[in-house]
Amino acid sequence: MDEELRQTIDGIGPRLRALRRNRALTLEALAATTGISVSTLSRLESGKRRPTLDLLIPLARAHRVPLDSLVAAPVTGDPRVHLKPLAKGPGSVLVPLTQYPGRVQVFKQVLAPREPKLVTHHGYEWLYVLAGDLRLILGEQECVLRPGEAAEFDTRQPHWFGPAGPSAVEILHLFGPHGDHAVVRTPPSGPGAAD
Repeated sequence: MDEELRQTIDGIGPRLRALRRNRALTLEALAATTGISVSTLSRLESGKRRPTLDLLIPLARAHRVPLDSLVAAPVTGDPRVHLKPLAKGPGSVLVPLTQYPGRVQVFKQVLAPREPKLVTHHGYEWLYVLAGDLRLILGEQECVLRPGEAAEFDTRQPHWFGPAGPSAVEILHLFGPHGDHAVVRTPPSGPGAAD
């Protein structure tokens, strides 16, 4: 085995452990989700078991990451954008989808349960729920958004959002730092609409 391949394989276990810990998952919880035994998961993370596709694919699905992010394969001229998840506290992950300073920023987020703490700042936000239930507090109002539902608000209003229950929630999060508002363009509908 050449040195580059050995380093790639040796890096998988620590990467799996860090990903699991960043999501605040126990080995038991991950075993229940993937069907892989706790002992096998522990040996994978410690480097005592060689990773195989039949083990890595369920782990990539459980963590909702592409397989190549588990392996950290060398760059091969692939034109796709390789997103870099950022840990934002135990169980919370932020994935920047855009890199435009000063313009609307787009993120995919997995938010772990935490205590509400209202904040205010300049800007405008849109939230779209992908999986789980999102609790949104805006000043004195509170609501729960389900998958497929969205909300938008001025961030100068005291606000907080996070999981509505004990499980994480996954969202698309758009933030306009200068108070940018969405422009919705749809054709008229209903009686009398133009054909």
